[in-house]
Amino acid sequence: MKIPDLTNYEHLIGGLCGGVTSTVVCHPFDLLKIRFSANEGSSLRPQYSSYADAVRKIVRVEGVRGLYQGWTPSLIGASLSWGLYFQWYNSLRTKIYENFSTGSKLANNLISGCISGSAIMCITNPIWLTKTRLCLQYENQQSKKYAGMMDCLKKTVKQEGFFGLYRGFVTGVIGTTHGAVQIAAYSWIIDKRCQSQGLPKDSFLSQTDYVIASSTSKVLATTITFPYQVLRTRMQDHNTDSRGVWKTTLKTIHNEGIGGLWKGCLIANVRQLPAAVVTFLTYENVKRLVGMTKQI
Repeated sequence: MKIPDLTNYEHLIGGLCGGVTSTVVCHPFDLLKIRFSANEGSSLRPQYSSYADAVRKIVRVEGVRGLYQGWTPSLIGASLSWGLYFQWYNSLRTKIYENFSTGSKLANNLISGCISGSAIMCITNPIWLTKTRLCLQYENQQSKKYAGMMDCLKKTVKQEGFFGLYRGFVTGVIGTTHGAVQIAAYSWIIDKRCQSQGLPKDSFLSQTDYVIASSTSKVLATTITFPYQVLRTRMQDHNTDSRGVWKTTLKTIHNEGIGGLWKGCLIANVRQLPAAVVTFLTYENVKRLVGMTKQI
């Protein structure tokens, strides 16, 4: 049986596989990042002295399964987001290069990343909202408000209306700068590496090159843009009534200082660094395999 030519969807398929793989491997880190970002010291939440202490307390009450709360929407959201992001980003930047060839490549990459990310956020914000709320159902609560992803979606619409699914949307759109910085830096590093080796653009490089490019771009993007993640988490948290980007920002700074906007940044880098490496390594290798279908 002849394998169909899937090269037009190589970025989509590579991104889908990358999102799935990174979520399976790294979701517990994501759970910890969300909980530390949301923690403003309220007595409603369990207080953890460290990341290791958080793991111990969660596992003691709920078992290892407790570290995978919010796993379903995370799996769906990550695979969908990365698949569409890589597909749309590469299509858009190609069109921009064709029409504005004299412009800066880095600027074009940033623009492509922001536009692609904003479009995807319109689709996936409800998924990320359910992930956040499921991750913030604590082990010290006598009963859980949500039984799962679909139950969370239904109750959110019933109690807050349809637009309740888009709480944190503005910060999410602002957060597209994170993906834009990451993908622009990654593309720039890969392009420079191809040039230094005298290879055509988008040539398949060594695994080490992809590890260095993905880790460097991820740490840079996470650290620079992290405050949006804190604000978004707090605005989507069902345990509090944080509304409005500006109001939440001022409240955070007033109560916790400017450092409060980077709360959870360390675990975010710990979580997102391996996730980024896994995502991009999977993406590049799957994309290469899909590209081979054109030769079959």
